[in-house]
Amino acid sequence: QVQLVESGGGLVQPGGSLRLACAASGSIFSINAMGWYRQAPGKQREWVAAITSGGSTNYLDSVKERFTISRDNPRTQYLQMNSLKPEDTAVYYCVADVRGKRYWGQGTQVTVSS
Repeated sequence: QVQLVESGGGLVQPGGSLRLACAASGSIFSINAMGWYRQAPGKQREWVAAITSGGSTNYLDSVKERFTISRDNPRTQYLQMNSLKPEDTAVYYCVADVRGKRYWGQGTQVTVSS
């Protein structure tokens, strides 16, 4: 079992930055890949970024060059979000893959508005 808790969301103006964090507890040494999804109002949840245990990363095309995913230990991952746009407004969810099962955090709201 893995529990995930996100933090760092909030309100930011267009062009601003936020850093989301996700802290894992439980069977953290069984975690393979971690990542982020988001869900905007009235839209389906979409994948944003992923990072493997080896440090390889992938990004949704619309966030490449603006978002950076990182892990500094098996327990914590981050999503640095720069040059934020109103269309980045969503609830952001942390995910972790453990032995073929995906765990989800409760989500953190990011609102980009002037």
